[in-house]
Amino acid sequence: MFVPLSAKDFIDRAVTVYGERIGIVDESQQPAEPLESLSYARIDELARAQAAALDALDVQPGDRVAIVSHNSARLLISFFGVCGYGRVLVPINFRLSHDEVAYIVEKSGASVLLVDPELEDELATVPCRHKFTLGASGDEQMYRFDVEPQPWEPDEDATATINYTSGTTAHPKGVEITHRNLWINATILALHTGVSDRDVYLHTLPMFHANGWGMPFAMTGLGARHIVLRKIDGNEILRRVAEHGVTIMCASPTVVNATLAAALEWDGDIPGRDRVRIIVAGAPPPTKTIAQVETVLGWEFIQIYGLTETSPLLSVNRSRSEWDELETEQRAAKLIRAGTPSLGTSLRISEVGEVLARSNVVMEGYWDQPKETAEAIEDGWFHTGDGGTIDDEGYLTITDRLKDVIITGGENVASVEVEDMLFNHPDVAEVAVIGVPDEKWGETVKALVVLIPGAQVTQDDLIKYCRHHLAGYKTPTSIEFRSELARTATGKLQKFKLRKPYWEGYDRRIN
Repeated sequence: MFVPLSAKDFIDRAVTVYGERIGIVDESQQPAEPLESLSYARIDELARAQAAALDALDVQPGDRVAIVSHNSARLLISFFGVCGYGRVLVPINFRLSHDEVAYIVEKSGASVLLVDPELEDELATVPCRHKFTLGASGDEQMYRFDVEPQPWEPDEDATATINYTSGTTAHPKGVEITHRNLWINATILALHTGVSDRDVYLHTLPMFHANGWGMPFAMTGLGARHIVLRKIDGNEILRRVAEHGVTIMCASPTVVNATLAAALEWDGDIPGRDRVRIIVAGAPPPTKTIAQVETVLGWEFIQIYGLTETSPLLSVNRSRSEWDELETEQRAAKLIRAGTPSLGTSLRISEVGEVLARSNVVMEGYWDQPKETAEAIEDGWFHTGDGGTIDDEGYLTITDRLKDVIITGGENVASVEVEDMLFNHPDVAEVAVIGVPDEKWGETVKALVVLIPGAQVTQDDLIKYCRHHLAGYKTPTSIEFRSELARTATGKLQKFKLRKPYWEGYDRRIN
């Protein structure tokens, strides 16, 4: 028997098994009127009403519906109200500029644009056939309760979402994720992280980013409770953990650092000790950070690796029974690896050191970009663009973006290795290591550093620190202090922006 997989499967099960259970606790502090606490039965009613409204607008299956929103119940419901009835959801990064949003709306061909009230004025002139503001006024157009939505015959190979990558180039690419992609990603991620109906999930990860890594689907299908968090603040994360009994969340290393900083000022016991598991991705975190999650917070650290193009899960690293007797630092050293392939995924390293992946979670392709799709998926393997190694235990370690490898005097330097070393210095809050042009060596290693408040460390101090721990050719030849570093909405360093000023006048970004 063949039954096509669909995004709607997750809400259907939630209604059947957990209909009267509170499924979403909406953000109370937001410019739109909160939807308060919603049962799974009510979430389903809203999703069906949204689908009926799209019927009335003559938005057909396969048509695109774009949404620019902070984390909210309305955004979460749209994964089911739009995708669950055959339309394609285009969740857009709310931090993008007017022109960037306009580019995505145009390129995706979206006929409907839903906008967070905070962004209403800024995005007022973005062209789109139908535009609505999220909130009470927009609800009148977004939800139609008087009729049942037109049924959609599920097609697991149909595109469910188009997620635009932050990318390292001028224009993002639209990643087509099918119903099959997102279904398998959500269930495999839930399996590896032990999700159950006893879980309470805090949305510390933007829902727009790779569909919240699949958690909107996984948590819904298993009857867990969603706690919506609109804006990231370390103290607020700890407060929500205490108030709602949070057991699981996802985060970038930047969010982890914000939570650790808040914990140092927290009055009383850290909430969630021995209860919370935090799933981290976006960049390889320093070993110091991993150890502090265990010692300062008392939470379980889980690392995953993937990309928007892979829905995103490719590998998982969760502490195993063989590591129980290890010291914290020893366990952290093992957890810094990206992990072993997730169930159903194969990984290998190419001749040039690139991580290649083969899995049911790999995208259908880039929207309306066949050339770029063919370059990314070749001979049945997806090219991640990341450099890495696989050790004797089968664990993947990401060494760098291939574009971020610094070649100095003929020697390859992985910037993440130097970053990890600098991050271990007690006065360093953030760091990005890049290659800059050098007449003698071609490129040389430069570190851009954000210090903790009040730190007095100098450039020479940090260079000496690195020289003591690293090979000479890996040691930065210069340190530049910054107040902040350019990052994506999910915490990834935007190194192409950091590099650009140093390579002005050069034809290539290598020397």
